[in-house]
Amino acid sequence: MSLIKSEKGKKSEYTLEFSVPAEKFEAAVSNAFHKKAKNITVPGFRKGKAPRSIIEKMYGKGFFYEDAINEVLPDAFDEALKESKLDMVGQPEFDIVSVGEGDLVLSAKIAVKPTVKIEGYAGIKVKKEVAPVTEEEINREVELVRGRNSREIEVTDGAAEMNDVCTIDYEGFVDGVPFEGGKGSDYPLKLGSGNFIPGFEEQVAGHKLEEKFDVKVTFPKDYHAKELAGKDAVFKTVIHKITHVELPALDDDFAKDVSEFDTYAEYLADLTAKLEKRHENEADAKVEEQIMDALVEKLKADIPEQMFAAETENQVRDFDNRLRMQGLDLNTYFKYTGLTLDKMREQFRPQAEKQVKIRLALEKIAKAEKLKATKEDIDGEIKRIAEAYSMTEEDVRKAVPEDSIAEDMKVKKAMDFVKAAAVIE
Repeated sequence: MSLIKSEKGKKSEYTLEFSVPAEKFEAAVSNAFHKKAKNITVPGFRKGKAPRSIIEKMYGKGFFYEDAINEVLPDAFDEALKESKLDMVGQPEFDIVSVGEGDLVLSAKIAVKPTVKIEGYAGIKVKKEVAPVTEEEINREVELVRGRNSREIEVTDGAAEMNDVCTIDYEGFVDGVPFEGGKGSDYPLKLGSGNFIPGFEEQVAGHKLEEKFDVKVTFPKDYHAKELAGKDAVFKTVIHKITHVELPALDDDFAKDVSEFDTYAEYLADLTAKLEKRHENEADAKVEEQIMDALVEKLKADIPEQMFAAETENQVRDFDNRLRMQGLDLNTYFKYTGLTLDKMREQFRPQAEKQVKIRLALEKIAKAEKLKATKEDIDGEIKRIAEAYSMTEEDVRKAVPEDSIAEDMKVKKAMDFVKAAAVIE
């Protein structure tokens, strides 16, 4: 087996022509004959006993060629690719140049990583804007924690109040006639949630258990049911259960219950610091996004379609894996969203193209700056992956080639280099 020639095509595509010695191909044809002959019936012979020459005369000389080519192709191509010293991406497209006379000659059209040029990656100008932490934001976070630590009290004597959960029966009428979809039983409605028509929940407040009353509302003009849009309606309503949500007081006891602090003031100070850190991280992420956009703009490369297609498939596969971790799969997701695989590929394609360009840019920068991945870098990344996916480090080493991890670490170092060199306003 040997590489015959390598020809450059359009973009970053090459055609490799390579051969398989005649005797090796003949051995593969013989193997194919022995595997298939037992299932072939030829008149005048017992099933599976017909000679190869008779079968080939009956079905054609190339009857066993396809199976034989499939047997010898993988090793022949791998060897030719190594001899070519090309860095293939995506999947090859194979063709037969000549078969049956002398050596088997095959060809493979492959895409390779393109030649990359990038200049001006040091000193990229970006803006960093850290949003201030507002009192409203702090209050919102406190109320979320407060809500998680609330307790429910069933009200047996007294009227419903806003923020209570009322279990109600209701039936709606327009011009005295009930309308489709306007009736419900034992519906748990949180007053103030905004789940019902504007004005409905406010009119439930103030009423007691088993009290029958009318709620008068007007459907919004843009209501989804056109026959009801803009019309006045009356809902005959009764409350069967009132649950009052009691929120804890915002004091030192609250701080002790929900945090490691002894005072509410300490708790608020810590919460503010955490929100400031969150804003700082968000600003850093936006800086990194600006840098990546700049790298894409500065990149010059004739990128083959196969690289974009492969990255798109990677993103689809990653999304499928995340779904499976939640007990779903793509088919179920498509059923509920109305999407198709092709539509999903369309959605992922722009981000896939960007990822390919960023990766090529950072690989080029890592090479230009002679960045290396140390053993400590690789071991640290293996540990991180093991912890993230609940695997042992040994299993990670088996699943992910160390060379691949080293390349990823060099790309990460390239990004760190560009960020450190950026001019941040």
